[in-house]
Formats: sequence, C-alpha cells, structure tokens
Amino acid sequence: MERLQKVIAQSGITSRRKAEQLILNGNVKVNGKTVTTLGTKVSSKDEIMVDGKLLTKEKKVYFLINKPRGVITTTKDEKQRKSVVDLIPCEERIYPVGRLDYDTTGVLLLTNDGEFANRLMHPSNGVLKVYLAKLKGIIKGEAIKTLKNGVILGKDVITPVRVKLKKVDVKSQTSFVEITIQEGKNHEVKELFKAVGFDVIKLTRKQYGFFDTKGLKSGEYRTLTPKEVSKVYGLK
Repeated sequence: MERLQKVIAQSGITSRRKAEQLILNGNVKVNGKTVTTLGTKVSSKDEIMVDGKLLTKEKKVYFLINKPRGVITTTKDEKQRKSVVDLIPCEERIYPVGRLDYDTTGVLLLTNDGEFANRLMHPSNGVLKVYLAKLKGIIKGEAIKTLKNGVILGKDVITPVRVKLKKVDVKSQTSFVEITIQEGKNHEVKELFKAVGFDVIKLTRKQYGFFDTKGLKSGEYRTLTPKEVSKVYGLK
C-alpha cells in the first residue's frame, strides 16, 4: 500500500505537491469515489482517476540536457516557441525539473517521474545550483559582499551559498561571477545582480546538485544512469 499522492506522482503526470493539490481540490477518484484526504493508502488493484482519466503507469525515463539559448522550459507556449522537450525524442510525456529562462543555458533535467522531480526541487533537501554569470560592467568587492550578506527580493531575503569573482575583462568592461544558490526562483540570479547594479549579459547553469554538462555540447542530452537516479532517491 502506498499514499495516493505518491502513486499519482510516480505515474508521471505531475509532481507530488501538485498531486496533493489535485486531491484536495476533489479531482481524484479511487474506485469511483472522490477522495480529498491526503495520505489515503491505495494498492495496485485500485482504480484511480485523475481529472476523469484513468491513471496508468508508464516507464520512468530520466534525461539531462545542456539547454541551448532560445528554447523555453515550459511544455506549452502561447508564442509557439520551441520547447526543450522537443529536443528529446521520447514516447513518454516528459517535463523539465524546474525552469531555466529562455536565454539561459546549461544543466536541465527532464523526466516523467514526479517523485524524482520533487526530491530535487523540495527546499528541505537544499539541492545547490551553480551558475556562471557574465555581467555588464566591472563588479567590485563591495557589491560581492552585499550579495554574500543577502539581498531583499520582494518579501524575501535571498542569501547565496557562495559568490566568487572568476574573471574581469577590462577591455570589454565585463565580469564573470560564479554564484551558488538553493532557492532557484524564477529570474532569481538575474534579480540578485540587478539589485547590486549589474545586468546579466549571459547566464549558464553549471551544476544542479551533482549533475553537470560534462561531455555534452549545447543542445545535446543523455539518459541518467541507474546509479544517478538512486542517488537522487537517497535524498529525503
């Protein structure tokens, strides 16, 4: 017997958190009866309907892609722009683990395993994300110190785990800064630098947890190894 929200997430249609919301909203039926209680236990013999569709198990797949510029990380887009899912030929319905901006490159994971995605994205696991930002202008010690001490973005104080100046190009008046964060909210890295007076010209995610793009050119992808998947499931 397993919890209903976990079974829904494992089917690949959504993350565990979204599965919980579907249950609370009354969108889930078990053996013909609407279930709104989180933690309800179900077995493989139970018939589960989500939004009127029968839940079926599909093969779990896991990919890592070196996301190129000019590709969105949502599965649907009103402007009909190319999505990162279009770059990976796959019969299963996969979706990105988190997001990267349209013009941001680097490490991006895709899967149809909601529980896997939740392990990586849940704040309690503190999975680190490392970015390399190319900035317009020469950043100095005071601005870096401000970043390290925490910056107010909206209602939150965002404190990077690490901030390291990698290179300064006086001729082109640009700086390269490596920044490590946990939160990973939309546009967060760009907003952090903007808060200390610098625009991001180029942004690359170098690492997501223990994942990187080693051996992958822009736009190339690979499947994760069973060992890598197990390591993610080792998170809480």
